[in-house]
Amino acid sequence: MSNKKKDFLLVNKDILPEAILKTAQAKELLAKFDVLTVNEACERVEMSRSAFYKYKDGVFPFYEAGKGRIITLALILVDKAGILSNVLNDIASVGGNVLTINQGIPLQGIANVSIAIETEAMEESVESLLSHLSELDGVRKIELISKS
Repeated sequence: MSNKKKDFLLVNKDILPEAILKTAQAKELLAKFDVLTVNEACERVEMSRSAFYKYKDGVFPFYEAGKGRIITLALILVDKAGILSNVLNDIASVGGNVLTINQGIPLQGIANVSIAIETEAMEESVESLLSHLSELDGVRKIELISKS
């Protein structure tokens, strides 16, 4: 394997050869588990496996800057039925995609929870979400602990 620095170009997909476009489509099918094998992906996009293997290590999707950003929230919640559910429903209602939830064993009626959220499809700002979540019944404290 070479230690040579890789150079990348930003190119409009309208000018790319069909094999490169189909490679990107096949990789997306595999990433989303719409198909389980390279053979299935190649059949679905109507390309040869040899063309896929020729381009697979050089074709990557480009995502808009700021899209798909992940935030992690730390919350202190009252240990009462429905509180965490209300938090999750609130996140979903603005288009946040909950990736992980970690909750410690509740002690003295308080639960420590961390939630990782993908913000790509959110309809409001992170700051607005934090403000709204902090006003929910049973939320004692909320803090943004990471943003990537």
